[in-house]
Amino acid sequence: MTTNFKPMTFEMETDRLFLSLWKDSDASWYRELVAERGKGMPTMETAHENITTLRNRASESGIALLTIRRRDEGDYIGYCGLIIGRSSLEEPEIAYELFQRVHGNGYATEAASVIVEAAVATGRSKLWSTVRAWNAASFRVLEKLGFEQHHSTWDEDGEIVWSVRELQKNSKDGQEYGG
Repeated sequence: MTTNFKPMTFEMETDRLFLSLWKDSDASWYRELVAERGKGMPTMETAHENITTLRNRASESGIALLTIRRRDEGDYIGYCGLIIGRSSLEEPEIAYELFQRVHGNGYATEAASVIVEAAVATGRSKLWSTVRAWNAASFRVLEKLGFEQHHSTWDEDGEIVWSVRELQKNSKDGQEYGG
């Protein structure tokens, strides 16, 4: 895919987290994370295929979902990043999913904040998010990041709320920024 955007950084860190591209060794914890959705656990083969697809999409599109690992504990707690999803490469979606055991610690907000900064650095001017109407925790994260609810669509599983975040230009130097 050819775009007018710079590729996103595929390795980032915050005070508490490391974000990076997927490795084959991530398949086992990825399976457990998917199982928390309540629809079964994918096979190891399926998990490896999904991880390979995620890495290939990252190299093709210049945007990616990244794994999240806690710095002190060294454990993987989920993923966060940019995807095409229901949106477009020009205006991608931010996506995140964390193990339930780490919910409520601000990790999703912390990881998503550096992803918003990475999106700004690519030259994009808008991000989207699509969240199921029942997911109050994700709406709190999006609100902290400056997303505003835009509209809803529906599918066989119910309402999907679309939120948007404009990535503004800093008028002083013409550089884009996230806040």
